[in-house]
Amino acid sequence: MIRDRYDYLLCGAGLYNAVVAYHAIKAGKTCLVVEKRDHLGGNVYCEDVEGIHVHKYGAHIFHTSDERVWNFVNSFCEFNRYTNSPVANYKGEIYNMPFNMNTFNKMWGVVTPAEAKEKIDSQRAKAVSEPSNLEEQAIKLVGEDIYKKLIKGYTEKQWGRDCSELPAFIIKRLPVRYTYDNNYFNDRFQGIPIGGYNVIIDRLFEGCDTMCGCDFLKNRELMHVADKVVYTGAIDEFFDYSEGELSYRSLRFETELLDMENYQGNAVVNYTDRETPYTRIIEHKHFEFGTQPKTVITREYPADYKRGMERYYPVNDEPNQKLFEKYKAKAEEMNKNRKDSEPEIIFGGRLGEYKYYDMDKVIASALSFCDTEFGRIG
Repeated sequence: MIRDRYDYLLCGAGLYNAVVAYHAIKAGKTCLVVEKRDHLGGNVYCEDVEGIHVHKYGAHIFHTSDERVWNFVNSFCEFNRYTNSPVANYKGEIYNMPFNMNTFNKMWGVVTPAEAKEKIDSQRAKAVSEPSNLEEQAIKLVGEDIYKKLIKGYTEKQWGRDCSELPAFIIKRLPVRYTYDNNYFNDRFQGIPIGGYNVIIDRLFEGCDTMCGCDFLKNRELMHVADKVVYTGAIDEFFDYSEGELSYRSLRFETELLDMENYQGNAVVNYTDRETPYTRIIEHKHFEFGTQPKTVITREYPADYKRGMERYYPVNDEPNQKLFEKYKAKAEEMNKNRKDSEPEIIFGGRLGEYKYYDMDKVIASALSFCDTEFGRIG
C-alpha cells in the first residue's frame, strides 16, 4: 500500500538507490522506490534459468580495493572466490587476458619477461611519438601484433568506428604484465555473490514501498509525495534534453539455453576480430562454478544508442562533458530556486552523474552521500 507522504522518493532501483534506501530505512526514514523496469536491481539484476543465475544486462564481476565497500556488500551475503580471467578468441586463436606472459608466449613463443619486453619495445619503437588517434596510441603502448589481434577489432566493434577515427585519449594506458598471471583485476577483493546479485538487492530495499513498471518521468506528480527525490535516471532526459542530448553506447544481448554442460569452458570469452559481430560470449554458470546439466550463454553486441534504448556507456569526451556540466549547473539552479513546497532533487549514479562507474564506485558514491545525509555508519 502506497502512503500519502514519504521522506524519500527514489527514482531508479539500481545499486546507488539501493544503498541510499538501506541507510534511509536504518535512519528511520520512509522511502518510495519507483522503477521503470519490472524488477529491482538495475543492471545487476539476475534471472534464474535452470538453476543458473543469468546476468541479464551483461557480466557483473564485483571487484574493489575499498575495504569499506567490500565489508558493506559482504554484510548482506557471502561472496565466492571467482577470479575474472577472460580469454580472447582471435579467429580461433586463444589468448589470455589481460596481456601477460601467457599471452606473449602464445603470440611469439617467448618464455622470459626480458624476451617479451624486448619484443614489445621493438614494435613500440616504430610508433609515432605523438599519437593523434587510438590506433597510434595503442601501438605506442603495446606494439603492432597485440594491437592488431587483441585490440583493433574489439574496439572498433565497441565504438562502431575505425580505431584511426577514434581519439587517442580513449586508451590512456593498457595493462601489460610480465608475469604468468591471468587475473584481470588488480584489486584486493573480488568475487560473485553466492545466489546472485538479487540476494543483496532484496536486502538493501527491505522496508521500502516499491512501484515497478512505473516511469517516473511520465508520472512526475509523484515528486510531490516526498521531501527529497534521489534521481538516478539520465540527467538530460530529466530536463527534456533542453541543452542537447548526451551521447551513449548501448548493448544488445542474445541469450540462449543450451542442452549441454559446458559451452566454452570460461565465464567470459572476448571475440577480438572485426568480422564476428559480437564482442563477447558470457557463460553464466561459470561465475558460480555451476554443475547444472544445461548451460546459458549470452552473446553481447555493441550498438549505437538511440532514444528508447538502454544507456550503457557514457561517451565522456570533451563536448559531452561540457554538455553534462550545463545540466549539472541547471540542477543546482533548480534546487537553489525551488519553493518550500517543492522537494530537493539529488542526481546520482551512472546516468545521473554521466559517469562510467564500476559497481564498487557506485556504492562508494552512494555511501558518501549517505554519510552526509544520515551520518557515517560503518
